[in-house]
Amino acid sequence: MRAEIAIIGGSGVYSIGALEKASTTVMRTPYGNSPEIVIGTLGGRRVAFLPRHGKRHTAPPHLVNYRANLWALYELGVKRAFATTACGSLNPKMRPGELVLLYQFIDFTKRRAQTFYEGGEKGVAHIDVTEPYCSELRDVLLKTARGLKLNLHPRATYGCTEGPRFETAAEIKALRRLGCDLVGMTNVPECVLARELEICYAAVGVVTNFAAGISKKKLTHAEVAELMKENIGRVQKLMFKAIPQIPKKRSCACGHALDGAVVRV
Repeated sequence: MRAEIAIIGGSGVYSIGALEKASTTVMRTPYGNSPEIVIGTLGGRRVAFLPRHGKRHTAPPHLVNYRANLWALYELGVKRAFATTACGSLNPKMRPGELVLLYQFIDFTKRRAQTFYEGGEKGVAHIDVTEPYCSELRDVLLKTARGLKLNLHPRATYGCTEGPRFETAAEIKALRRLGCDLVGMTNVPECVLARELEICYAAVGVVTNFAAGISKKKLTHAEVAELMKENIGRVQKLMFKAIPQIPKKRSCACGHALDGAVVRV
């Protein structure tokens, strides 16, 4: 089975019903097994759907096997990937229920495998992430959103924390001072690993709540799940409409990300 485009589903996005002639597979990779991946056709394109946390949200953010997930998509032939991610907002202009296109990130994770290149025969890679999200895919999503008259905030800086706990009010205050608009637990190292595999990657954040110290309510995963349930239809519509608009030939730099990046002895 092969696919050229992937959708990586975050919290609340565990299945997808729009794929024609769909079949499922679990990929064995050098980093462990992937979750169950659904592969089918959408708008004439071969698409793979991978639930980041597993079909039943069995993997918490800090234990998601990001390398196995991305390597599985790579082995299937994927060259482009859209991702969804549930976010808390630090920006009063980005309100619960709204969609935001990620533009930059700041990484506060602590114990995650960040690379496929750990020395030895593969060498070491110092990958460029000046622009961590594919400009071509971001443009496709923005144009599609405008055509759908869908409000999609065009850019945000995402702070990625380790989880699985929510952040303290003091941590959120610090993130705001550093320029973060959103906070979440899953986008890093996912987007970095995609870059190492020269896969174009773009992510749509779904704002589920205002973050700690901004929200007046206790933060709960139930609230996150409920907001995702209410808004996942709009996210899926955006991605389903965007997929046929992705150019067959890439014009971005993602496909050459490893040029000059790998050091071998």
